[in-house]
Parts: sequence; structure tokens; C-alpha cells
Amino acid sequence: MTPIPFDNSYARLPERFYAARAPTPVAAPRLIRLNRALAENLGLDPDWLAGPEGVAALAGNQVPEGATPLAAAYAGHQFGQFVPQLGDGRAILLGEVVDRSGQRRDIQLKGSGPTPFSRRGDGRAALGPVLREYLVSEAMAALGIPTTRALAAVATGEPVIRETLLPGAVLTRVAASHIRVGTFQFFAVRGDVEGLRALADHVLARHYPEAAGAEKPYRALLEGIVARQAALVARWLLVGFVHGVMNTDNMSVAGETIDYGPCAFLDAYDPRTVFSSIDQHGRYAYGEQPRIALWNLTRLAETLLPLLAADETEAVAEAEAALAGYAPRFEAAYHAGLNAKLGLTDLRDGDPALAGDLLKRMAENQADFTRTFRALCAAAANPEADSAVRDLFVDPTAYDAWAQTWRQRLAQEARDPAATEAAMRRANPAFIPRNHRVEAMIAAAVDHNDFGPFEELLAVLSRPYDDQPAMAHYAEAPEGGGVGYRTFCGT
Repeated sequence: MTPIPFDNSYARLPERFYAARAPTPVAAPRLIRLNRALAENLGLDPDWLAGPEGVAALAGNQVPEGATPLAAAYAGHQFGQFVPQLGDGRAILLGEVVDRSGQRRDIQLKGSGPTPFSRRGDGRAALGPVLREYLVSEAMAALGIPTTRALAAVATGEPVIRETLLPGAVLTRVAASHIRVGTFQFFAVRGDVEGLRALADHVLARHYPEAAGAEKPYRALLEGIVARQAALVARWLLVGFVHGVMNTDNMSVAGETIDYGPCAFLDAYDPRTVFSSIDQHGRYAYGEQPRIALWNLTRLAETLLPLLAADETEAVAEAEAALAGYAPRFEAAYHAGLNAKLGLTDLRDGDPALAGDLLKRMAENQADFTRTFRALCAAAANPEADSAVRDLFVDPTAYDAWAQTWRQRLAQEARDPAATEAAMRRANPAFIPRNHRVEAMIAAAVDHNDFGPFEELLAVLSRPYDDQPAMAHYAEAPEGGGVGYRTFCGT
């Protein structure tokens, strides 16, 4: 039996979809971590992956049997500016496997050397960004948010040159696919309608089979992508996640969170929060993410016009009708999620205003996003627990005024208080990847070759909704509420 049972559908698309390229071997590969549970879910042997042959494959030193390594072509809008050719500049798709649930999954090496799309880059990845993506993507999965996954992290034994010399690493990333809005843009800007059609048909078969049989399959495809993105971005907001670089080449048409570069999580709640050092004008701020998602989807709709109808006016009408579904879907998902966070089972007319009032008061009082909602769980069952919530507000009376209205609304629920508290604990995580903890973990690994903090933080984040009293310090906010924290792109 082949150690990795590849079945590579993307490699069977026309050659202009990608550039065949094997990974570049590294000097001294060493396994940092293997996600054994994910390996088993993919139908892979974790013991083989952890052995010499497996580590060689995960590092890019050996191309496993059945792999068809390639770098995918795509374009994209980066901070609103269109770049007609981007592509995988430091990532190589080894191939695809069908997991134990019957889902097709990509296996990709990130940081595996230069490709024809590297644009003078070295094609490598530093250890810090690899650990960040491993940890945050696995945390997102544990939070129940659609995401790419991390199968393995391997140290290369070679330095990479950024602002300084840094240890190098390779991440093995698993995704439903790596097809992006920018992939469609690559063919659209070239006027390659047949390429567009082949790509759309591939995405229909792979991700939206229910739409393939629709009367208007390409309209149904667009509607499906719109629906998944609306739900995904709502989930981001509900846990305080800031992607940081929502370029069209970083938006997966499969509806997964992808490309964890300058991502971070809110500490003190402020919808204007920007973490990325390169986002000078707040384009991708926390509160801007729903709007930007629609902007990106509109760019996708533009690429599909030749497939939606022969007449341009009719095609535009089809696209606009599909895009019109975004706002109501996002609002429904977001407000249903806020209601769950507040212990409310059904969405009533005044509920969005109730949630919005709380968020406004939190922003005005520098209240920590995650800790506030977690503390509300106990407060829902026992008003004596209000003190833990009040203490998070600069002016505690701002909470008191809101809590009175909230309790009146809770009184209309059929559930008993204990059941409400239990449900709220399933909707409000106790643990997120706190930015200062992530930075401390990276510093320990990069500066001291100490992966203990990485392992411990990863273990805590694998159970985000459990209290874990012995690990309560991982739930603490940083001094100053995290104001001024900045993240940097790993390239």
C-alpha cells in the first residue's frame, strides 16, 4: 500500500492551471510536531509520517509515490490593487487524498522552496510563522470554524533571511482545496473563458455537487460560495478573529479560513482594531471584514459573468441577484450567533439591538471580548456572578444598565438557568490564541529552541470551551488590553 494514497484531480486540469515543480530539499529536516489525529482522519499512517521516510516527505526532501507536486497559478486584489499573476510562491501541492469521511483534501507543503511564481522570493518560511499558522489553524478547528488544518511542522536546519537570520521550517497544510477567488481572476483577466469553465466545473464537482445539477449551475455555484463566506465571516466575528489580509487571493472558494499571516484575536473589544503592520488604512479591520468579504465576492462574480449568461446585461443581473443573498445570510448567522452567546434561543425583534448595545458599551469601556462573554455564562444563571463581568468595564455601571434589560429578555426563555449557562459555555470559549501568548510561544521556540510553550498552548486550545482551571492563566488578557499589538506577514 502506498503510504499516502494520492488521487490528484487538480493535476488533471489543463497545464496552464499550474506549474509542475518539486519541492527543494533542505539540509537537516527534523520533525517538530505531527498531528496524529488528523493523519489518521486522512487515512495516513502517523508512525510512517513520523519516521525517516515520512519526515523526508514532509520536509520536501523526498517526493512520495503518487504525488504530482505543483504550484498553482492565481491572481488577486492585494489591498484593493489588482495583480494579474501571483500564484504559489512558496507552497507546493503534493496532491490530494480522500479522507475517512469521503472528503477530498489537499496536502500542501508551505515553505518548500521557490517556484515559477516566487517573484524573487526564496520560497521558504521562517519557524515563527509556521508555528503561528499551525497553532491558530488548529485552534480555529477546535472552535468549530471551517479552516485549513496543520498536519505537520518540520524544522529545515537552514536559516532564512528576513530582517535578520531566522530558523527555517516547512508547514504541511491540509485543505478542502487551495482554490481561491484569485484563481478565477487569473483566467478572467486573460479572457480564458474555457479555463474559467473548466475551473468552475471542477469547483462544482469538488465543493458544490448539489449545485452542479441546478438549472443554472454557475449561478448556483456563486450562491453557494456567497452563503459559505457569509457564514464563515460571521463565525470570525463571534470569536473576535481578525484575518488581517483579506486579499482575494486569500479567500478560499471552499468556505474555509485560509492563509494565517498577520492574523490575531481581539483582546479589548474595538471594531476598528487592526493588527497587521502593512494595513496602514484599516482596510481589513475587525469590523470591516463583512464588507470586505462582499467586495471580494463581487470580484468573483465579475469573473463568472461569461458563464452566467451570453447577454452581458442578463449576466450582471444574475450576479447581482446572487450577491444580494450575502447581507441577509451574514446578518442571520451573526445575530443567531450573538443570541447564542447571550443565552437566547430564538431571535426576536429587539435582540440585535440588545447585543449591539452590549458591544457598544464594551468598546466604550475597553472590555475584553472573550472574557466578557465567558463571564456572562455564570451571570446568566446567578446575578451574584455579575461582579466578574462588571470588573471588565472601565465604568462598571455601563454593564449594570445593560444587564437589567438582558435579564428581562432572559426571563422570556423557556430554559432553566442551569441549561442556559451550559449552552452559553458551548458558545463562548474560555480560551483563544491570546496574542501575547502566541508571541511568547514563538520567542521560546525561535530564540531558545524550546517547544514546551508551543505544546502546552496547543493542548489548551484544543479544548477552548472547557474551563481548565490549571491553565486559567492562558485565558488572561495582556496588560493594557493588547493596545498597540502588531503582526507581520511571514513572507
